[in-house]
Amino acid sequence: MPMTRRDFHVGLAALVAAAIMPGARADDDLVEGRDWRAMSPPQSSADQAQIEVLEFFSYGCSHCGSLNPLIKAWAEQLPNDVAFRRVPVTFGRAAWANLARLYYALELDGSLAQLDQAVFDAVTQDRVNLYTEKNILKWIDQQGLDADAFGKTFNSFAVEAALGRARDLEARMRVDAVPRIIVDGRYVVVGEGVRGYEDLLRINDALVQRARAARQ
Repeated sequence: MPMTRRDFHVGLAALVAAAIMPGARADDDLVEGRDWRAMSPPQSSADQAQIEVLEFFSYGCSHCGSLNPLIKAWAEQLPNDVAFRRVPVTFGRAAWANLARLYYALELDGSLAQLDQAVFDAVTQDRVNLYTEKNILKWIDQQGLDADAFGKTFNSFAVEAALGRARDLEARMRVDAVPRIIVDGRYVVVGEGVRGYEDLLRINDALVQRARAARQ
C-alpha cells in the first residue's frame, strides 16, 4: 500500500533529508520557504486562548512513527498557552480511515498510551495489515484487550464524529503529506535540510514564539 498520495515523497523530502544530511541544521533565525511557510489564508484554532500545534499523521507513515516518541515528549513540556493535538489523516482512503478510527478508538478506550507506538511499529516495521476492521480486532485481541468491547468503540458514534472532525480539519488545512506540523493555523513547518527530527521540533518552538509575538 502506498504511504501517501502521489506527491507524498516530494512533500516529505525535508524529513528524508534529516536522515541523509548530517551537516545540515535548523538555524535560530528561520528562513521562510526553507524552515517554514505561511498558511494562506490563516486558519482559526479550536481554542483562541491558546496557540494550537497540530500534528497530522498516520499509523501507515514510518516517518510519523519515528517522530512520535519525540513529539510526545516535547508535548509534555509545553507552557500553559500552547495546546498540542494529533490529527490522523485519511487522504480519502478507506484503509487509512480505519487506521484513523483505530487511533480514536484507542483514545476513547483509554488504551492509547499503551498501544500507540505499538501500532506504528506493527504497521510500518512488522508489516501487519491493520487496514481492515477484522484485522484490527484480531490484533487488539493479541494485545490482551477485549476485542468485542473494542469493536463497539471502534464503530461508535463518538469515533465516527471524531473522524469527521479530523477529515474536515485535514481538508481545511490542505494537508497533502505527513507528518505535517502546523502552528496556530498560521505556520507550516517545512524544515528543508534539517539534520534530525529534533531540529523540526526546534523550528516548531521558534514558530510558537512567533505566533505568541503576533498575538501581543
